[in-house]
Amino acid sequence: MLLGVEAWVVVVLAVALFVGALVQGTVGLGLGLVAAPVASLLEPQLVPEMMLWLAMLMASQTMLTEHRGTDWRGLGWALPSRVVGTVVGVWVVAVASDRLIGIAVGVMVLTSVLLTVRTVTLPVNRLTLPVAGLVSGVTGTATSIGGPPLAILYQHHRPVVLRPTLAAYFAIGAALSLVGLGLAGQLRVDVFLLAALLSPVLLLGIVASVPVRRLLPRELVRTGVLTVCATSALVLLAVSVF
Repeated sequence: MLLGVEAWVVVVLAVALFVGALVQGTVGLGLGLVAAPVASLLEPQLVPEMMLWLAMLMASQTMLTEHRGTDWRGLGWALPSRVVGTVVGVWVVAVASDRLIGIAVGVMVLTSVLLTVRTVTLPVNRLTLPVAGLVSGVTGTATSIGGPPLAILYQHHRPVVLRPTLAAYFAIGAALSLVGLGLAGQLRVDVFLLAALLSPVLLLGIVASVPVRRLLPRELVRTGVLTVCATSALVLLAVSVF
């Protein structure tokens, strides 16, 4: 047992986090989409807190190293509504069961996959950005998966803009969610320590993503990501519902 979690579960979580970090380092998001369903399936009590700590850490690293392309003007419209969504998400965590949160994670992942497959194109403006911020505030705080709403808006931007913009949003958004959960008494020391224990895996994933980003077409990587995410979400939904 490591911090109350079976050793084999920690190993599986580490693998999922490595894959998620590799994917996010390559295409701009993926840590939560890949790892959150696995964490929810194996140890529901770790979601959303553990994933929020790790998401904030990885996003902060990307934000610092690729900050020049960040669309701060767009984030200025999305982040205020993210605060409102965070309040709603904290309430969801306080009143919802692990089963319901598990279903929410699965539905969120599947929805984002379907929207991405259909390549929905939405304008990035003063209407869509606050809506995306509100939705991601709720889902990010309640399920640790808050990236898809904003990612869908920015999916057609150049990678040098997409990656740092999403990273800045993830870092600030995860910090807001953690503050909200802390004020509501929903944070646990053992979960934080487990996140710290697993954090080096993120660095390995980031390092591995550099050559992958150069060698593989982004569309090929995205196809693999969507397959993994959809499979994980379907398994999680099946376990949560039945």
